[in-house]
Amino acid sequence: MSMNTKPSCCSPKTKEPSESCHDDHAKSVDWIMYASLALIVPAIIVHMAGLEVPYFTHFAHSALELLKTMWWGIALGLLTVGLMNKIPREYFVKTMGAGNKPIDIFKAAIAGVLLDLCNHGILVISGKLYERGLSAAQVLTFLVSSPWNSLTLTFVLISLIGLKWTLIFTAASMVIAILTGFVFMVLVKRGVLSENPNTIDIPDDFSIRADFKSRMKGWRPNKAWACDIARDGWNEGQMIVRWILFGTVIAAAMNAFIPEDIFADYFGPTIIGLAITIIAATIIEVCSEGSAPIAAEIMNSGGAVGNGFAFLMAGVATDYTEIMVVREFTKSWKIALFLPLITLPQIILLGWIMNIM
Repeated sequence: MSMNTKPSCCSPKTKEPSESCHDDHAKSVDWIMYASLALIVPAIIVHMAGLEVPYFTHFAHSALELLKTMWWGIALGLLTVGLMNKIPREYFVKTMGAGNKPIDIFKAAIAGVLLDLCNHGILVISGKLYERGLSAAQVLTFLVSSPWNSLTLTFVLISLIGLKWTLIFTAASMVIAILTGFVFMVLVKRGVLSENPNTIDIPDDFSIRADFKSRMKGWRPNKAWACDIARDGWNEGQMIVRWILFGTVIAAAMNAFIPEDIFADYFGPTIIGLAITIIAATIIEVCSEGSAPIAAEIMNSGGAVGNGFAFLMAGVATDYTEIMVVREFTKSWKIALFLPLITLPQIILLGWIMNIM
């Protein structure tokens, strides 16, 4: 939408094709959201009323502590989502390049960190980028770097595990994404993996600067523009909130019902604990936003920083949904299966290093 367009505040507007895989179910009942709220709302009531309910009181306290820790990150993230919707997609695709040069791999990693969508929404965009001509190396770099490194999750992770470990996690994940992109690029050049047969549909003469000047002519911030940001932030942020609530329920249940010695024994800072964490991340189908509080719980209760990092990363590298969707848009089992083959050794190594730091 052009910046010169001035819709009435909060009025319905024509929606562009959605980039979120959750939008197909927008009109159906969001069972994940309501099931999570069905547990969290009573937890709030029990906590505020000071009631003692066997087992549930501990769950309620844990859930409320998590929500009090994360609320500001969620609010700031929703605002960021709304603001990012004002940036035309053409700018993003034009800036990324063709994906066949080392600099394009770095661009893809940075773009993945900045884009604020859950891992399911990222999969849809990755498929579109592949269809528009970006190389497999760049698309998979983008995919690996983006799911939990979005701005929303960055704010949430800071609130959960602190600024230091959030920066370390972010840097380590970007290293994995960039190295993965380089390996894919080499494999494609050597013919081990197939090249992308698609072409980029962005015109060669497209100029971001000229387009931006055109959009900015006569444009001024107004109430409708601000309302668009708020509405878009909430509409697109709902898929983030639903998984954060779901992850909060799981993390609170883990804290309330799983003794800390279980965490220490099975999710502790050992090679076996790291392996169990990666297996759990592969089996548990949780969106990236829901994985943040779970990873923090593993990190805090299990005393294993590297396991928390591995849980976040392995959910992207080994999750069957990611592998199947990559296979779908690349039409290649080899490309899809090379994703965990290349990323898992890096995740295990960095997770082990973090555990012994």
